[in-house]
Amino acid sequence: MTQSAQIGDGTRAVRAGLPEALKNEPTLPGPVFAAHFHLPGDVSGPYTYGRDDNPTWTHLERAIGELEAPGQEDVDTLVFASGMAAISAVLFSQLKAGDVVVLPSDGYQVFPLVREQLTAFGIEVRTAPTGGDAQLDVLDGAKLLWIETPSNPGLDVCDVRRLAEAAHARGALVAVDNTLATPLGQRPLELGADFSVASGTKQLTGHGDLLLGYVTCRDAELTASVRGWRKIVGAIPGPMEAWLAHRSLATLQLRAERQNANALALALALRDRDDIEGLRYPGLPDDPSHKIAAQQMRRFGCVVSFTLPTRARAERFMEALTLVDDATSFGGVRSTAERRRRWGGDDVSEGFIRFSAGAEDPDDLVADVLRALDEAAA
Repeated sequence: MTQSAQIGDGTRAVRAGLPEALKNEPTLPGPVFAAHFHLPGDVSGPYTYGRDDNPTWTHLERAIGELEAPGQEDVDTLVFASGMAAISAVLFSQLKAGDVVVLPSDGYQVFPLVREQLTAFGIEVRTAPTGGDAQLDVLDGAKLLWIETPSNPGLDVCDVRRLAEAAHARGALVAVDNTLATPLGQRPLELGADFSVASGTKQLTGHGDLLLGYVTCRDAELTASVRGWRKIVGAIPGPMEAWLAHRSLATLQLRAERQNANALALALALRDRDDIEGLRYPGLPDDPSHKIAAQQMRRFGCVVSFTLPTRARAERFMEALTLVDDATSFGGVRSTAERRRRWGGDDVSEGFIRFSAGAEDPDDLVADVLRALDEAAA
């Protein structure tokens, strides 16, 4: 086992992906802005053209790989312009007409659009809920199983190891969306997945100031096919975004500890209120997903979900919050929440709230939410 596999999460996050220390050179080199590189004679070396690779990406990709699979030298990571770019790269590089893919029916709200495109390309799409490992029932004949755990926004959890073993026994590949958990909460490759895919826009970078996605994979041939797709469609991150993301990784463990603790504190404070229903947080001992989550997750994330009786009540609650921004996305250092049904893509009720705990003082955050709930009920 290498030293990288033994050190703590905080140490790893602070040092991940840094280049060899050289006298008079910065510890983290600045972003490399280059569309092309000096390339006399025969083509050789890692950097030739800006759509293919960039030194700033290289540092970030190594860093994410160290977080997703500590101490594993055979793991490769590819960064993308957004989480959807990363998701699309896996789906469309691995599937062709006549193939079958299994998607979660309760996953990210863009999946209905993805399903339309896959179907238009002659790919059969099957869906099943995340909870209860229901995707097992529709696996036969599939080429790819797509898992989202915890699911967004419902926060159901499935047994990744069980699903991966079943999928591989049927000859299917397995991709896990690790956005909600982050590598500090869950390591899909260790649980048997072929791909760990995530939006780096969320808690991984944590400041709500960039779009990013990534794919981590242990198989060189699979990685090459995803890399080829990135080259074809040009879904590449800018060097500034890549550099900002790498800089932000250094505080991931600090942010995650505070945000996850805040999420648990909020969930505990909401547990006995009679004006909300369907409270979900995998870190709650009595949450339906807690048993499985505790077996495969090291941290339970920063997102809590619950339902208020009506749309009007939910909108009054959102208006009454003072420390929480009404915004989509999640994982930032500033708490956000939204009435998720306003987008129309999720199968949730009109009063459903997705709440992302930030890094505020826990007493202040909980007090603000409880006060807003009281005002909304008045």
